[in-house]
Amino acid sequence: MAELFQFELVSPERQLLSEQVAEVVVPGAEGEFGVLKDHSLFMSSIAPGILKVRNEGDSWTEYFVRGGFADVSADGLTVLAEQAVPVSEISREQLDLAIKNAEEDAADAKDDMTRQKADRTLRRLKDVAEALKQV
Repeated sequence: MAELFQFELVSPERQLLSEQVAEVVVPGAEGEFGVLKDHSLFMSSIAPGILKVRNEGDSWTEYFVRGGFADVSADGLTVLAEQAVPVSEISREQLDLAIKNAEEDAADAKDDMTRQKADRTLRRLKDVAEALKQV
């Protein structure tokens, strides 16, 4: 049986989750990373992608997250996301709109740094769209 730790998933709209979990896989800005009980203290920014939560019964719940931070502390893991939506609640229309907005952001970018950031977001959103096709 997996050891459990406290996990909090919070967006500006609401607290989506606050419970004991076995594992969380986070889409970090530098790549995906997994967190288990007693993980080293760690902080990372979050990239747009799918955050996966494994509960005590070994079932997984997935959330689309965009922006924010993940903070692994002695108390557990807290993810403060700019946007967090259960994958089960995502409509294809919402995702298509987010992709369209990211394309416009990339086209409207005034400098290279802003354009690169918008391009990265667009690539990740398209990756999420592909991942959701397989769910």
